[in-house]
Amino acid sequence: MRPPPHHEPAPVLEGARLALVPLQPEHADELFTVLDPDMFAILAGRPAAWTREAFVEFIARACTAPNRMAFAMRLRATGAIVGSTSMFDFRPEHRGVEIGYTWIARPWQGTFVNPEAKLLLLRHAFTTLGMLRVQFQTDLRNVQSQRALVKLGCVREGVLRKHKVLPDGHVRDTVLFSITDDEWPAVEARLMARLADTPDPGRDVCG
Repeated sequence: MRPPPHHEPAPVLEGARLALVPLQPEHADELFTVLDPDMFAILAGRPAAWTREAFVEFIARACTAPNRMAFAMRLRATGAIVGSTSMFDFRPEHRGVEIGYTWIARPWQGTFVNPEAKLLLLRHAFTTLGMLRVQFQTDLRNVQSQRALVKLGCVREGVLRKHKVLPDGHVRDTVLFSITDDEWPAVEARLMARLADTPDPGRDVCG
């Protein structure tokens, strides 16, 4: 198993209601319309400015970043793009990978979109690629992300103190989470049960 070269697109991962498709530059306009700048406020590699031109450049970099599989989240019912996520930092010699760079349009947050995306990515990592470990990192200030990772079934491993200096000068503490291959069957079962209990897309958005 080797990390994917930067020019190799991500595979298409099909779920019941969501598909993860290779992120392409042409997805930038639709993502710019459904996302908002607050989602990128504490991101280390955020767009240079909240303009369509800067966002197009941001997505272009994501599409060509080395050692990264970038995906667009597409609703199977309508074909609408509602977010993006990535697998990156492939470490084939240690059979590890990271999942992150996940942004979901606000009307679809708290719905089936995030758990189904995570199910597809984790299944690809553990079942197809034979990973032993999948890790996640988040800013210590991002409490919502930490809650979502705990709900997912991740183990909180600790805090990397003064881990990154962000463009605004903030010195970030990073919280590290992971799932290992022996934990994966229980996490998978939990995600499938959670998805079975979520309403259809129309009710998800309307609350």
